[in-house]
Amino acid sequence: MSLPDQSRIAPDALAASNRFDVILVKIELAAKDINLYTFRREDDAVLPPAEPGAHIGLFLANGMERQYSLVIADPNPRAYTIGVKRDAASRGGSRFVHDELRVGTRLSIAPPRNNFILDESAAVTLLFAGGIGITPIYCMFRRLRTLGREAALHYANRSRGETAFLRDLRDEPGVSFHFDEEENGRFLPIGVLVRDAPADAHLYCCGPMPMLAAFEKATEGRKAAQVHIEYFTPKFEAAVAGGFIVELARTKQEFFIAEGRSILDVLREAGVDVSYSCEQGICGSCETRVLSGEPDHRDSILSEGERAAGQSMMICCSGAKSERLVLDL
Repeated sequence: MSLPDQSRIAPDALAASNRFDVILVKIELAAKDINLYTFRREDDAVLPPAEPGAHIGLFLANGMERQYSLVIADPNPRAYTIGVKRDAASRGGSRFVHDELRVGTRLSIAPPRNNFILDESAAVTLLFAGGIGITPIYCMFRRLRTLGREAALHYANRSRGETAFLRDLRDEPGVSFHFDEEENGRFLPIGVLVRDAPADAHLYCCGPMPMLAAFEKATEGRKAAQVHIEYFTPKFEAAVAGGFIVELARTKQEFFIAEGRSILDVLREAGVDVSYSCEQGICGSCETRVLSGEPDHRDSILSEGERAAGQSMMICCSGAKSERLVLDL
């Protein structure tokens, strides 16, 4: 449901809502199979603020909601720009965006949410991007450049033709490119680059799963607070063992989660009003506070420390190791 009289709604009120309406005002070709899409409110009013690393959700006419990282971050934005790659293995989101969205299309979006926060105070920052993973990383790099911070960007892709922002970045100091087809198929040497980074450097990575796995291995000895990673696809399989009870502390309702079902599915079917989006544990929309019980974490967002604390969980993909979970719902 769209919001009424949106021209009178302030950005902070929009940010507090689940969704609001925008219009697609520009489509630009960024690279092979990659387009940039820019959205504004129809009255051109200021949108909720966005930080580097943030993403918005698109509510598509095919019934899907998909999250895409912002290319530009602004505390007082009048537009949001995202990069979308047509994915051959698409579940329907990127294919629909490329095939169906046109300038003038009206749709609803979820306001910016950030699970990939940039530490703007870091003395040194190393950014690693692979493929379409450049979208949040590009945003971070631009912010650090604006602040005059020391930053290096290592950007890997299969070929030059598939590289978004190539023309914009190729003459920037601190930017290095790696094209697999020009390196006899060799991948970016993340291990060497991380090993040579200063001990106080903050490191960020977004890209395909093999790149993220290499980054995680290379940064194992680093302080967790200085290592930042974002997944576009799930890191773990969803918990489907079932066989436990979920209690909602606020309403005192209880639900049995059977084998093959997710907590989110069961609550939605019962008419419980819960936030959700990706249903894969990568966006954070369904993060829920845990009051008691032991979650079986399967998301790609929480840190190891947050998992061990067990104070919150993503109910779209995580289950329970205990017989009962009490949630703050």
